[in-house]
Parts: sequence; structure tokens; C-alpha cells
Amino acid sequence: MSEHPISLPNIDAALFTVPSIDRLLPTSPSTHPPRFLLLYGSLRERSYSRLLSEEAARLLQAMGGETRLFDPTGLPLPDAAPESHPKVAELRELAHWCEGMVWCSPERHGAMTGIMKAQIDWIPLSLGAVRPTQGKTLAVMEVSGGSQSFNAVNQLRVLGRWMRMLTIPNQSSVAKAFLEFDEAGRMKPSAYYDRVVDVMEELMKFTLLTRDATSYLVDRYSERKESADALSQRVNQKSI
Repeated sequence: MSEHPISLPNIDAALFTVPSIDRLLPTSPSTHPPRFLLLYGSLRERSYSRLLSEEAARLLQAMGGETRLFDPTGLPLPDAAPESHPKVAELRELAHWCEGMVWCSPERHGAMTGIMKAQIDWIPLSLGAVRPTQGKTLAVMEVSGGSQSFNAVNQLRVLGRWMRMLTIPNQSSVAKAFLEFDEAGRMKPSAYYDRVVDVMEELMKFTLLTRDATSYLVDRYSERKESADALSQRVNQKSI
């Protein structure tokens, strides 16, 4: 006895698709090095979030990646300058350029820093109908002056989800960061360092796995129902 067809009266059959493994396998895989943007959340001369980000960049480069480290010095507060401001334009261009990101913040008063949040707030959810962060991979890290904590990385994960990014499962939290770097600014051997290697290795794997399928991974039924003009109008409402 055959089963009855599934009834979905609220579905537009012309726009409903069954996910396909074939669509996840690129016919022409990218050949350029995976591209990563690294953001850190402190302006101190000896910034441990910057030093940790630089260490992460070296690891990604050793794994075959191309990296850019954004210097937040001079970046205005969100809404305090036009989008044409040189630092804002630089950050947005890098967000568009990359295929994955690393966000690294100090934990200050139990949270990420304002400098870290300002950088993320300047990256728009959309530019026209294009979302510069959607479907890109993300690794989150933090440094702290005291005992190990996860407040900042947990907050960064929430932001990554809001920005529609693919945040990898692993993460790094370096406690008493002032003890973990030598005078030259290089990270000392430790279990913390080994975890950073793990995180960058995982980020590279997820990026290689998803970067050629991003457009398919983030293709949504609800958005297929909208025209391009309607989508652009919805995602570009004035900030409140």
C-alpha cells in the first residue's frame, strides 16, 4: 500500500526545494588561498588580544591561508561618522574580501570591549541585497587578566549568529594573558597555545569545506519568495 503524499498547503511548490548533496559539492573548487580577517579588541600598546590575533594569523598562514589584521585605531564610534570614513570603508572592504574571520576580545567588566563591539557594529548586516558576513566562517577567542572566563567568547558567538556566520565549535580563552607572551610578543608554549592551534586548524577545515557552497548553504525558502527589491528594502531599514 503506497503512502499518501505529504500535504503542505502553505508551501509555494515552485519555490520549495529538497536539499541536495550534489549542490554542496563544488564543480570548480576555489584555488586561491582561504582569506581570513582578524579583529581584536584593544588599543593598548601591548595589546594581548592583538598579540593573540597575530599568533592566530601566523598559524593560518602556515596552513596556507591569506590573512588581514584590522587595526581599530581611529575607527569612530558607530553612527558618529559617515560610512565613507576611511577606517569604516577599510573595515567593510575587508569584511567583503574575507571568507572567514577571527574575533578576539579582552574580557573587561565581564564582557567584550566596546572597541570590539564597535568594529562588529560597523559591519552591516547587508549592503543592498548582499550580506557581507552571511555564510562566512568565524572563530572566537578572548584574553583575560585573571582566571579563565568565557563571557566574551559567549557574547561573540551570539553576535556571530546574528551576523549569520558559521561559528566553529571550538574556541580559545587565554587566562592571565600577561604571563603567556614573551618580550617579543610571541606566545609561549602551553596548553593555551595548543588550543589556539586547534581552533585555527578547525577554522581552516570549516572554511575549506564551506566557502564554495556558501551561496547554497544560506539560500532560504522565505527569501526566495521575496523579490530582490523587496529583500533590499527589508534588510536596509534605517537603524533605530
